[in-house]
Amino acid sequence: MITLVGVGHVFDLRDRIRKVIEDRRPAVVGVELDSFRYQALLARTPKGPPLGIYAFIAYVQRRIAREYGTEVGGEMEAAARAAQDVGATLAFIDLDSRVVLARLLNAMSFGEKVRFVLSVFGGLFIGRRQVERELAKFDQNQQTYFDELARHFPAVKRVLLDERNDHMARALRGLEAKHGSVLAVVGEGHVDGLRTLLSDRPLELIRLRDLRTAPATGNATATISFRS
Repeated sequence: MITLVGVGHVFDLRDRIRKVIEDRRPAVVGVELDSFRYQALLARTPKGPPLGIYAFIAYVQRRIAREYGTEVGGEMEAAARAAQDVGATLAFIDLDSRVVLARLLNAMSFGEKVRFVLSVFGGLFIGRRQVERELAKFDQNQQTYFDELARHFPAVKRVLLDERNDHMARALRGLEAKHGSVLAVVGEGHVDGLRTLLSDRPLELIRLRDLRTAPATGNATATISFRS
């Protein structure tokens, strides 16, 4: 059994993630991280001015997260701690972020790089209200959202979404085959792609919208199950 939990990295979901894991007590908790990013998350690396595009994106995320009263990656830290508390194995299911960034920069055309930098820079001016509008648009029609992303940023969609989805799906298959029950905490944007790639496996989906609207205690999630 594989449970996919969709999260947003700028929202405070720590208590809800902990409850999901405590309720299900999986053999393995997988997180959308590699070991390098996990160590950086635990260390809470310096938050000064960004020096590169990856650091700039992280800076924008931290700024938005502060508007929600949390820190970026708090849900991943909560998942790791809850895994330890329930005796589950913690697994890093994502690709090495340094390799991904190098592949992305090599894959992007000059025009896409310019559009991408301008888009990231525009994130400096995004507030909570606009984040909520974009999230509502994403929820309304995810396929249209991804089609637009592929049209404007084809390398970004291929490298940051499709290739990572393929890698994470393979990792989850292997973990399920070895351990039986796996719960994966991943960005909401990866959930539908992983669902398609794992459609032959018994799946439970817990969506970001359900986590955000449910209380942190009691019946904390609404779920949908798909079985082969």
